[in-house]
Amino acid sequence: MKPILLGIAASCFFACSFILNHAMQLEGGSWIWTSALRFLFMLPFLLLLVGSRKNLMPLLRELKTHFWRWFLWSLIGFGLFYVPICFAAAFEPGWLVAGTWQITIIAGTLLVPFFHETVATPYGPKKVRKRLPRRGLLLSLLIVLGVGVMQFEHATHIAGRDIFFGVVPIVVAAFAYPLGNRKMMKVCEGKFDTYQRVLGMTICSLPLWLGLSIYGWFTVGPPSAGQSLQALIVAISSGVIATILFFSATDMVKGSLHHLAAVEATQAGEVLFTLIGEVLFFSAALPTLISLGGMLLVLTGMILHSLASSKNELVVVAQTTTEL
Repeated sequence: MKPILLGIAASCFFACSFILNHAMQLEGGSWIWTSALRFLFMLPFLLLLVGSRKNLMPLLRELKTHFWRWFLWSLIGFGLFYVPICFAAAFEPGWLVAGTWQITIIAGTLLVPFFHETVATPYGPKKVRKRLPRRGLLLSLLIVLGVGVMQFEHATHIAGRDIFFGVVPIVVAAFAYPLGNRKMMKVCEGKFDTYQRVLGMTICSLPLWLGLSIYGWFTVGPPSAGQSLQALIVAISSGVIATILFFSATDMVKGSLHHLAAVEATQAGEVLFTLIGEVLFFSAALPTLISLGGMLLVLTGMILHSLASSKNELVVVAQTTTEL
């Protein structure tokens, strides 16, 4: 149950990104700076955290030895995740971006067959491709149905072009985030804690953020003081606190793809937290009853994922106790 609670707590802090990203767009801030500043601001905080735990040098040696693997999955897990999210914020309100982002739950389920596990055979250990968890897929489809309902209602009020640019980038990000996260867990092989992994991915994705900053400086000019402050808040709350909470939760269940999918499903809480935040702090209009119905489907899917995970965990514990 602890990984689920950590996942829900992470979703609360992650919601800060959706709220402030949309606010920065409304105030004229470019998505280029919104994405780049978050990770540039994250770096000193993470260096301080990892350095204070005396874990910096082992990480730097690992990056020097296996840089290209870290670079690839960091670009996918951080870059291909956050840049599209910030871009989409220019076309949809924060609560709708957060709702559509829940496609990541079914994305995480669909990625299962792309990973292998080692099983014992009469001929020795053998790597086999993991099977698609059907129950998890059905629960994930309920969440996607809720996303579809919300987007359908929203589509009646805006142009098709805005729907396209508001949805397609999020779908790309929804697959990139769990893929990058899971691949990095494989690369780390349990050698590094969550703080080290987040710092390593931030360092390895720096070329992207620095490149975006240079591009932004010459195309849209420097960021405003307001955007910089908001990006700093996002970096601390979502980039540092939420990411560490979420990665800690996934590290706890990395041996079980079913539990991993359940932890990823807790991110559906971002929809509710984002809606509450936008209404309270930015006086945003409440969604229609149809959109609220879609949101309810998303949250129901998240709860069912968590309950199914808890039930399976109890069965495993009971079987283990019987064997002992």
